[in-house]
Amino acid sequence: MSNLLNSLTTELRRGTLTLAVLSQLRTPQYGYSLVQLLEGSGIAIDQSTLYPLLRRLEKQELVSSSWDTSESRPRKYYVLSGYGQEVFMQLKEEWIKSSKELYSLLKEGEEDEFN
Repeated sequence: MSNLLNSLTTELRRGTLTLAVLSQLRTPQYGYSLVQLLEGSGIAIDQSTLYPLLRRLEKQELVSSSWDTSESRPRKYYVLSGYGQEVFMQLKEEWIKSSKELYSLLKEGEEDEFN
């Protein structure tokens, strides 16, 4: 893959990763469990990408965090805030709308290619 294509692919994934992470934080998750959930859905995310994203989402007040020290290894859990749930639902609706529109455009282009 060319550098340009790599760059464009990274740019395309950036927004989708945010939405994917938000979608999995309707219930409390810690970093590793979040990576596993996303990978189980076919979405690969590196920890070096995930943790800065979680910190940014927390700074934006979309996510709140708390430490669970009940087990031998303390874990920091993240969950959507009330505000985060509202924003997630709006982003989800926008994503679905945009995806349908984009799919329509891409499908149109395919029909032209085969005629």
